[in-house]
Amino acid sequence: MEESPGREDVWTIGRLLGWTTSYFQQKGFESPRLDAECLLSHVLDCPRISLYTLFAEEVNEHDRGRFRELVRRRAERCPTAYLTGVKEFFSLSFVVNEHVLIPRPATEYLVIEALAFAAKRPVSRFLDLGTGSGVLAITLARELGEARGWAVDLSSEALAVARGNAERLEVAERVTFVESDLLAALDPNDRFDLIVSNPPYVSDAEWERLEEGVRRFEPELALKGGPDGLRVIERIMTCAPSWLHASGRLMLEVGAGQDQAVVRLATSIDGLSHVATVKDHEGHSRVIVLECTRASVT
Repeated sequence: MEESPGREDVWTIGRLLGWTTSYFQQKGFESPRLDAECLLSHVLDCPRISLYTLFAEEVNEHDRGRFRELVRRRAERCPTAYLTGVKEFFSLSFVVNEHVLIPRPATEYLVIEALAFAAKRPVSRFLDLGTGSGVLAITLARELGEARGWAVDLSSEALAVARGNAERLEVAERVTFVESDLLAALDPNDRFDLIVSNPPYVSDAEWERLEEGVRRFEPELALKGGPDGLRVIERIMTCAPSWLHASGRLMLEVGAGQDQAVVRLATSIDGLSHVATVKDHEGHSRVIVLECTRASVT
């Protein structure tokens, strides 16, 4: 911290939160109060909402020291989720570290679309390409009952995180984790009812404009998608029809403003047709839903 009250002052939870919120505001953080609450609740090992009933409680010197260190690292733009080691997604708590992309709320729209599809047509086998921390595969496994999932990532470190999350959230027996460059290591005879992916889609130009904390701390492998951001997306769409059952779905998260280019690419690929484009809570086109029009070959 750049400054602090005198040692004789009593550091209560309320005072710590107030000081840290002000400090983070000076640093230009988007959600200074939330960041302060997440860090302090992590140090005190209590639910964030509980802080509001404990405002007058004094924080001991040991915990203040731990909190001060987290505040210092957050001021250096390290993401809060990496400091606490957890991030909520679809009302589930996932372990995260610097080897995996931090889950974003916009990705929940992919889950919502997948569940809507599964409500109309049984999904017994699904595939998550670029699983990262495993949020998509694990959430779908929990929501889809007996369905089996396959979760693929090129990073062995990311897969270790995802496997741990699957164990904690009790779906490890129904999700198979595969280290692979997209579909390269999968059985060529496999077919799926649903393929989902939050692929790297940040263009080279957009990368330079990203928040400093994202560029410095989150894995480039999970973010950068080539000059136009579409390199991995195009690879997925090109191979997807060969891995989907007839009328199966491919659902992709895309970057803001990429939807029209992705749909144009998709309609040029034999075996895919555009079903829907879904907007996120900020009004950006975020999920592209494609249907496999090619008859299954097993």
